[in-house]
Amino acid sequence: MNLTQQIREDMKTAMRAKDTVRLGAIRLLLAAIKQREVDERIELSDADVIAVINKMIKQRRDSIAQFEAAARHELADIEKFEISILQIYMPQPMTEAEVEIAVNNAIASSGVQSAQEMGKVIALLRTELAGRVDMSQVSALVKARLSPNIVN
Repeated sequence: MNLTQQIREDMKTAMRAKDTVRLGAIRLLLAAIKQREVDERIELSDADVIAVINKMIKQRRDSIAQFEAAARHELADIEKFEISILQIYMPQPMTEAEVEIAVNNAIASSGVQSAQEMGKVIALLRTELAGRVDMSQVSALVKARLSPNIVN
């Protein structure tokens, strides 16, 4: 069963359980998936679905920050709940040690020597780590590894 089918099954389960809040979050996810499929005229793979979920989580985190700044905690709580539903479908997050190993391997395999070339390393890591770690943390780690003050 692919990820989209699993999400659809979870929607049916939420309907049967009359869990309207969960159902709403799942329907938003399915709508985003369907929209991307229609826009690109393809059927999304699991990796593509994870990218959609990642984008939705990022949007919700931005909304939470704005809602909390405006003292709209009830709206921030709704967004937090939606994030908890979306994260169910994300792959298992990587540990810091696993991320460091992946970064070191990518730097070694790419032959990059300076921070100006860190885009090559990030491009290698993006496919391997997609959905499993925050790429801004990976970027900071790569930059720290490639900075001239630290020797590999």
